[in-house]
Amino acid sequence: MPDPDDPTPEANPQGVTPLRDVALRAAVAASFVMAIVALVRGHGDIWLLLWAAIAILAGLLVAGPKRSLGVGGRPQPSNPQRSSIAEAVLTQIPDPVILVDQRAVVIEANKAAYGLLGGLKTGHPLSFALRSPDVLDGIQEVLRKGDPLKVEYSERVPTERTFEVHIGPLQGDPGMGVQAGVVLFFRDLTSARRLEAMRADFVANASHELRTPLASVLGFIETLQGPARDDAKARERFLDIMKGQAQRMKRLIDDLLSLSRIEMRAHLSPTQTVDLVSLASHMVETLSPLAREKGVVIQAKLPEQPILVRGDRDELLRVAENLIENAVKYGESGGRVDVEVAPIGASHGAQGPHVAFTVQDYGPGIAPEHLPRLTERFYRADVAQSRDKGGTGLGLAIVKHIANRHRGHFDIVSELGQGARFTVTLPAVSS
Repeated sequence: MPDPDDPTPEANPQGVTPLRDVALRAAVAASFVMAIVALVRGHGDIWLLLWAAIAILAGLLVAGPKRSLGVGGRPQPSNPQRSSIAEAVLTQIPDPVILVDQRAVVIEANKAAYGLLGGLKTGHPLSFALRSPDVLDGIQEVLRKGDPLKVEYSERVPTERTFEVHIGPLQGDPGMGVQAGVVLFFRDLTSARRLEAMRADFVANASHELRTPLASVLGFIETLQGPARDDAKARERFLDIMKGQAQRMKRLIDDLLSLSRIEMRAHLSPTQTVDLVSLASHMVETLSPLAREKGVVIQAKLPEQPILVRGDRDELLRVAENLIENAVKYGESGGRVDVEVAPIGASHGAQGPHVAFTVQDYGPGIAPEHLPRLTERFYRADVAQSRDKGGTGLGLAIVKHIANRHRGHFDIVSELGQGARFTVTLPAVSS
């Protein structure tokens, strides 16, 4: 009498697929995907190839010599592409990977792909989740020609990101249960593009802003080497001017580097807990000597109890320093600067408790046509006054970027002759 567990045609009249075949087919499909991904990345990825070998070995170990998927002679459906082995292997790939068939219907995808495309579903057309004509047209071209290609895919929400999509053909093998289609591998270019843009901006901005003070320093050096060589009085005066120009260049470079560092971490929310009251009190005390020198009184209206926010202490100190110092320098004609920290409720459409850090000066104010552009890099409402007071044109841009990184807002309100009010609103830590 034949063994009921023997997966032969006689003992398996209903065509139940043996577990060995299913496991091997899944392992081959997974290993083939790994090999394709390793090749389209442009270099041999030893880890992906190693996972391919592990997948085949796992298939051999899982499959028993005489066990089938049937239970009590009842046939069970099999789907090699969605087997646990294939899913386990795809999960180990950190970049998004999607497999589609010849109709561009999703066969399988890894966790990173589901995280990238919220509407991605197995068994549904890829176009339901990915509205990119370049990628969809690229799939059709690969299916038609059989040659791999690369296209770019960008998204703007919730944050701006750019990917290079490698699209490669996936050859089918009916005997092994491998379905023909296309494999898409997404390579994230966001950090590289952002770094490249910041380098270009840094070079352009630095070269433009440093040209004037550098030319001034070189001119005075030539004068000291020539006509003023033996003029002690002129030498002292020129050296003072050269020192001021050198300090201006140093401030400019420091501000540009600070802005670049903040932009690089814009997508990372701060995790520290900072007491905004003690921070503001510390900065008021630090800048009080400068205020007395300018004939300005800083009046701090701070609550007695701590007000906590989630933030980077050094960056928030920079916010307080920039706003208070600007108010003292540019609003000194008013003779007074108010600094206030106060808890508020919902802000700018965001629910939950918030805290407002406000600096008010009583100087000449700012014309309304300048207000929308004050946070742009190197924008100055009064260029001559800004340079005379040692400004770089980057202070308010730094404040805005820090507020954005802390998931807050920066607002400026001003009227000519009425001073200016600068407010940074941040989410508060619930007690």
